[in-house]
Formats: sequence, structure tokens, C-alpha cells
Amino acid sequence: MSKEIYLDGNATTCVLPAAIDAAVQAMRDCFGNPSSTHATGLKAKAMMDTVRQRAKRLLGVGSGRIMFNSGATEGIQTAVLSALCALRERREKGETIGSLLVYGATEHKAVPEALAHWNRLLGLNLELKKLPVDGEGRHDLAALRALAPQAAFVCTMAANNETGVVSDLAGIAAVLEGSPALWMVDCVQGLGKLALDLGNTRIDYAPFSGHKLYAPKGIGMLYVREGAPYTPLVMGGGQEAGLRSGTENMAGIAALGAVLAALEQGGTFRTPAELHGFRDKLAASLRAAFPGIVFNAPFEKALPTTLNFSVPGLSSKELLDVFDAANVRVSAGSACSAAKAAPSYVLDAMGLPNWRSSSAVRMSFGPLVSEETIVEACARIERCGQALREAGMLDTPTSGASVPEGVLQLSLGGNHTWLLLDAPSRQCIAIDHQAELAERVDSLLRSHSYQLAARIGTRDGMWPGTADSIAFGAHALRRVALGDGQQVFLLCCGDKVEYAFTGLAPLSALEGKVPADALLCAGREDVNACCTSLRAEAQAAAANADMNLDSISLARLLESHPQAVLVDVREAYEQAACIPGGRTAQSVPLSRLAAFVPGWLASAEQAPLVFFCRSGNRSAKAAQCLRRLGYRNAFHLSGGIALASPALALAA
Repeated sequence: MSKEIYLDGNATTCVLPAAIDAAVQAMRDCFGNPSSTHATGLKAKAMMDTVRQRAKRLLGVGSGRIMFNSGATEGIQTAVLSALCALRERREKGETIGSLLVYGATEHKAVPEALAHWNRLLGLNLELKKLPVDGEGRHDLAALRALAPQAAFVCTMAANNETGVVSDLAGIAAVLEGSPALWMVDCVQGLGKLALDLGNTRIDYAPFSGHKLYAPKGIGMLYVREGAPYTPLVMGGGQEAGLRSGTENMAGIAALGAVLAALEQGGTFRTPAELHGFRDKLAASLRAAFPGIVFNAPFEKALPTTLNFSVPGLSSKELLDVFDAANVRVSAGSACSAAKAAPSYVLDAMGLPNWRSSSAVRMSFGPLVSEETIVEACARIERCGQALREAGMLDTPTSGASVPEGVLQLSLGGNHTWLLLDAPSRQCIAIDHQAELAERVDSLLRSHSYQLAARIGTRDGMWPGTADSIAFGAHALRRVALGDGQQVFLLCCGDKVEYAFTGLAPLSALEGKVPADALLCAGREDVNACCTSLRAEAQAAAANADMNLDSISLARLLESHPQAVLVDVREAYEQAACIPGGRTAQSVPLSRLAAFVPGWLASAEQAPLVFFCRSGNRSAKAAQCLRRLGYRNAFHLSGGIALASPALALAA
């Protein structure tokens, strides 16, 4: 397996070796409770005070306070609670307070969620108001100027976690000059990347998180300006001078101290000029790999460690899949929201077109990155571009080494589009074509010199001409009406029906009209993920308990069944992006599974088939499909390559 290239630094970072050493030393030699008055406790307190003083110097805290906590989310909660409690007290005294809780439209979700939560619990019932941003992602200062007279609390950020755009904090401060509004600035992405001099600003609260800059998870800091109202989130033994109760995380503080020491002393992290150079190299490789690429934030107004981009015709999932196949780790936005399939609210707030916000990818790195890592990343980026070109996904001519043919499944939003491809005639028929896939289909056909012969639909009555059968290469395609405007299409070779494209038709509507062993290709994921048959559905109660294999059970199966076949169901562009090496596997992308099923079912031997993919989701669908169709020796690698033992040597 090739070395991992980690380019998701805005989500989290590895731990600095010196920070690991410091944490271990704290647990071994400085394990005392800093609240204890004996020598062991005093030793621990001295270490903690040293780290605090270093943080104060680096951040220019002046007369302000620094408290240690678990991270930025706790810091944000504490700041919001403090501000809102102060506002409630002022209102109860009869003082006039603003009516608006203002937050930047591109803030991390932790901010508006905390505002809404404490606003409700404290009974303030103030209005939450989004502060718009411009097309470059910077706060609209004119809009803030209009809101400032009614603002009670303003929340912005130093730099955006998705785009890297750096806020105009001086401009915001100027607008808020003379306003009684309290101000919190999320500085999570700014630590170690921006010069901060908090004591010389009107910022009241600034949360930080250690794991964004090579410290462990679970340690963070909150800056509180001198005189700013403060209410502890956690009450108890009065630790942290009463600001945050609970015995301090001494190992985390020691590790954070090592990172801060590296920042203060210099020589460990890359200079801004070096980081700008690294970004330029990555951008050049991205432009070479992906024609038409668009960067979603201007480099001159963003951190040099963040690139956010979109590629016309490619979804963020497809880009993430091909990068992951090349062992390059990137993300589709905030790690806290990445599991949710939705457009980027950050890019939406910037007013970018939907295709850009729904297909954006974030590539980010930390200031510890090496030049060798960047050079290797550039090579892999260009390899990914080549893989997508050869798969016909970048609307450029391919080398012709692999021409798609037979049945191809394209899925989007739970809906399936099926393409019938006849290689000799270069003709294609699209079944249940989705408008959102038009650019993808056109690119695929153009790159392989196919012509779209017809578009037909199971639900809209689309069909060329009046005859119920049309010739398609060596096959015939027949339509069968089901009533209620629905129809199914039968792909026949002679008298044998090989495939039935059934749309949303229930199984009961197909009985008597579709042969029991014809492969049923549905129009939606919730009807069927891949393909099945009427006979298979009738026997669907067969147990699948032994279908899932972990690394150990897979190794045993391969040892006891040398004829077993490993089947890689990742898409062709993912496989092409892999670094060569590892066990030999048959390439059957999940989108082409239906084309291979008849051959497997016709095999008398039925050798074990072990399907695998990146995470195990697609391979599970493939194995379930074969099991339902009666192929009992179908298995899949649970957890996929991501969790597989390196000893298995699967290509990745």
C-alpha cells in the first residue's frame, strides 16, 4: 500500500512528535494535581503556568485571560453563555440591550447552534441574524453597519474552515467602534497561521482548538478580554481560577505547550512564503489534472494552507473517491458536516452557483508539511486526473484502451439511470435519463465516440416510434406496458430475456410479464440497489450471515480456496488512480455489475467471489446482489480497504 498523503489539515492534524513526548513526560513525571499544595502538585502547576504564559505571549493577550478547556466547541459555548447571561442581567436591570444576535453566514455550525440553544434556555428570545458575506467570502461590512445599532452580540471568525478566507477583523472592529455589542471571534483556523494580537483589539472572546495545529484532541483554550462578562460553563472545584472547574488535562496542556513552544522558538514550521509556494504547486497540478477547475475563494484573501475547488461535471463524492483511491485524503467541507450529503452552506452564502457548492472539495495542509509530501501529492493529483480522463469523465478524448460496453448503471440521489452500450456500432440507449446526469452522460459518450440513439423512460412513456421492439446491435429491446403510464423494457438476445429495466414497478406487477430469471434493473435505490430477479426475490429469505469477512477471515478463505477471485467494485477511475501493486483482482465497477452477473451465474464451478471497495458499502451491495440471485459463494470485505490489514496487500 502506498504512503498516505494527508491533505485535510483543517479537519485535524497529526500530533507533533515533541507534543507526544511532552504528554508522555507529563503523565510519567509531572502527574500531580495542579491544585495540590505539595511539591508534586506544585511541579504540575508550574508546568501549566509556563504553558499559559507562553500562550499569552504568542496571542498578545495583554491583561486578558487564557483558560484551558476541551476545545473550540466548549470555548464557543462558554463565550455564548457568558455574553447572553450578561445581556439578560442588563435587561433585568432595565438597561437597553440590542435585539439581535448577529453571526456570520459562513460561521462553523457550532456558533449558530450555541446561540439558538442558550437564547432559548435563558429565555432571552432575541433574534438570530445572519451577517451576509460577499462573493469572496468576506463579511459584508455595509450590512454589519446597518445591523450594529441593534446588535447585542456579534460572532465572526478569523479564517473560514472550508475556504480559508481570512476575515477583515480590523474592518469589523471599525464598524463596531462605539457599539456596546459583545464580540466573539472563532480563532480555530488562525492559530499558527495568522498574527494575533488579541489584547490590542476589542475582541471579547476567542476560542482555540489544539488538534487543528498538531496538539491532541481534547485540549483547547479560550481568550477572555479584561472586563468582558464571564459565566462559567462548568462549576465545581474552582479550577482555572474559577473560570472552568474540573481537574485540568495536564497531558493535553503539556502537548499544547510543546506546539506553542515550537511556534514561539521558530524553526519547526514552514514560513508563510514556503506555504504560499506549496499552495501554488498544488494549484498548478490541479489545473493540469482537471480542465475547467474553479477555485472557490481568491488565494490573495485566503490562508495559504487551504484550497477549495469545484470541477465541472464531477461531484464531490467522485473526486473524493478518486483521491482516496490514490491515498490522498481530502474532504468535501467541514469534517463535522461531511457525512451529510448536502451542498456547502458556506459556498451558498457566497452566492456561488449550486453546481459549485454541491461539488466542492477542500484540500488543506498544516505548516508542518514537507516539500516531499507536496511533490508526491502533485504527482498523485495528476494521476487522478489521468484516471478520470481515461474513464471518460472529463470530456476529453481517451486513449481508447478501455471502451465501455453492455449495461452501465449511473446513480444520483437514489435514482438509477441505465445506459445500454453497443461497442461495435458505438450506439447508446439511455433509460430513465436524469437531467442532472446529462453533462456526465454526454462527456462519457463523446470521450468514447458513442452516439445517443434514444432516450426512453419507464415512467414518462418515452419510446422511439410506434413499434414495440427496436433493434440494438445483436439484441432487441422490447417494451411492455404495465398500465398507469408505466412500462418496462426487456433486453433480449434471440428468445432469451437477459435484462428487464423496471423503473419503480413493484414485483407483483412484473409476474407473468418478465421471466423469472431475467435480471431486474430497478429505477431507484430503495427498490433495488443493483439487480435481482423474480426467482431470487422469492428465495430472498436465504441467510447471509457468513457474507461479511474481516481481514482475518478473508485471509483464511484465500488460503483454503486458492481459486477464490477478488473483485474490485470501485469505479475504473478509482482503480486507475491507485499506485500499482498488491494482489491481483478482477475489475468490476459496481456500475458495471449487471453486465457481469450472467456470466457468474452461468459458471458451474461458482468459485468464491470476494468483493471489496474503499469502505465496504459498495462491496456489500454487490455480494448481496449475487447472494439473492443464488450465488452462495459471494462475500465482501467488511469495512473495505480502509480497515483492511496491510498484510492482505489489496491495491490502494
